[in-house]
Amino acid sequence: GYATIVDPWTVEIKRDDGETQRLTTRSIVIATGGRPFVPDLPGLEETGYVTSDTLWEEFAQMDDIPKRMVVLGGGPIGCELSQAFARLGAKVVQVERADRLLAKEDDEVAELAMSAQQGSGVHVLTGHDAIRCEMVDGEKRLILEAGGEEKSVAFDALVIAVGRSARLTGFGLEELGIETDRTVVTDDYLATLYPNIYAAGDVAGPYQFTHVASHQAWFASVNALFGQFRKFKADYRVIPWTTFIDPEIARVGLNEQDAKEQGVAYEVTTYEMDDLDRAIAESATQGFVKVLTPPGKDKILGVTIVGNNAGELLAEYVLAMKYGLGLNKILGTIHTYPTMAEANKFAAGEWKRAHAPDGLLRWVERYHDWMRG
Repeated sequence: GYATIVDPWTVEIKRDDGETQRLTTRSIVIATGGRPFVPDLPGLEETGYVTSDTLWEEFAQMDDIPKRMVVLGGGPIGCELSQAFARLGAKVVQVERADRLLAKEDDEVAELAMSAQQGSGVHVLTGHDAIRCEMVDGEKRLILEAGGEEKSVAFDALVIAVGRSARLTGFGLEELGIETDRTVVTDDYLATLYPNIYAAGDVAGPYQFTHVASHQAWFASVNALFGQFRKFKADYRVIPWTTFIDPEIARVGLNEQDAKEQGVAYEVTTYEMDDLDRAIAESATQGFVKVLTPPGKDKILGVTIVGNNAGELLAEYVLAMKYGLGLNKILGTIHTYPTMAEANKFAAGEWKRAHAPDGLLRWVERYHDWMRG
């Protein structure tokens, strides 16, 4: 049924059987999630569209996937869907308003993603703005604008993947006066204006990842149940995420783009996958491990990994960052040979070589020269 919060301790449910049910409670957790954002494109309702939420049901009713697909959006969801359907045999055109894909990633990562998309058969149009949809002689078309000129792209299915927005309406927030600003406004403990009403997941922000929603759910639930004794602040210090294209792109902490914007001084250490034995054996040499550290220190500010199973490889760095372990600790940890995880150790080794103690090494050299007589 459909639920409405009628007061801070009561939820009213209009059930599918026509009855109305009321539940009373000491605490409420709002976990209504998010929905795909659909732009206000003229003609969109006439031509029709699907989103990452609805395409599975729509396509399941077809004998085959649509032959010509346009994916609107160059973020993670747009890239994942474009590559997947191109590999399944559709002719896919991916449209992005910005001048590159994956705007939150560093330039070389975006370039690699572009290469991966094109290598999978996706026709990528960056720097193109969607302005309207049209039906021309029974054919669906998306009209784009780039450089002051219009371009028409015919399609059988249009996938909208330009972002997601929190579900904030229809269940009582407005009537209770619970503050929203793109998401439900909460304190550090995930409580809203009412101390017994909490929010978790996409509806609470600031990150729209399933694993962050699960993380928040623990804090909201425990604080709701035991907050009168002890409360726990939600911890967002180390948030990883992965874009599941081939090769995978995994991130945690700062990248160069973020560091420059925030004025954070940094050094970059990069280890290329084409040097890794397991990657060579698997013919999976595309990609790298890129680590940002403060100048002269082994503290990990952020990591970007591109390559097969990058999301799994990232976990070691997530753990290290959460518990304050530096690259020297990773370098001193035995990694099984031959595995992809050795890339993490070798990246730490690259950092160590760049920060070799030259004075000590010169003294050691003189010592061994003397020992040899």
